[in-house]
Amino acid sequence: MQALKEWAVVCKALEDGRQVVLLRKGGILEYKQGFEVKHDRFALFPTYEHQSKDGLQPDYQDKLDDVIKGQPAADNVITSFAKVLAVKEINDKSVLKKLEKYHIWNESYVNARMNYNPSKPMSAILLRVYKLDNPLSVSVLPEWAGCKSWIPIDIDAAGRTPAIDDEKFAKISSEVMEVLK
Repeated sequence: MQALKEWAVVCKALEDGRQVVLLRKGGILEYKQGFEVKHDRFALFPTYEHQSKDGLQPDYQDKLDDVIKGQPAADNVITSFAKVLAVKEINDKSVLKKLEKYHIWNESYVNARMNYNPSKPMSAILLRVYKLDNPLSVSVLPEWAGCKSWIPIDIDAAGRTPAIDDEKFAKISSEVMEVLK
């Protein structure tokens, strides 16, 4: 299985059910081609670089302090994985505004990401997230460093619990799909 590197606070929001959509443009190492959803399921690999309250909606800013306090000392801990339900490339900022309640980034941060590498669209990715029953401690390898999205990782995602119950997720995913039409 592959893992997607994502802010630890976003991983927390996905696990809490506060977020169901990722908005991705790609990192510095992906500038030319932009972000690509290469896998339909993947582990969420929490990262601690570049996180900032300045990029978060007010209702989730305090969670960043908790996430930073819980940062592993050496290894990293994978606590969840995701299944991709839909991907839509977006060039229209008004569509991004309609997705605001489905993620934790604030409008300023989303607009800055949209303006980064303006010739490439933003990818909106609807995810179904599962918390692992047995979190996995992973030694961080040097080749995983840097601003790249995907890293190879070996995990067993057999024991898992949905972050959002089926009924609530069906309603939320229906709303998101309506926006992404």
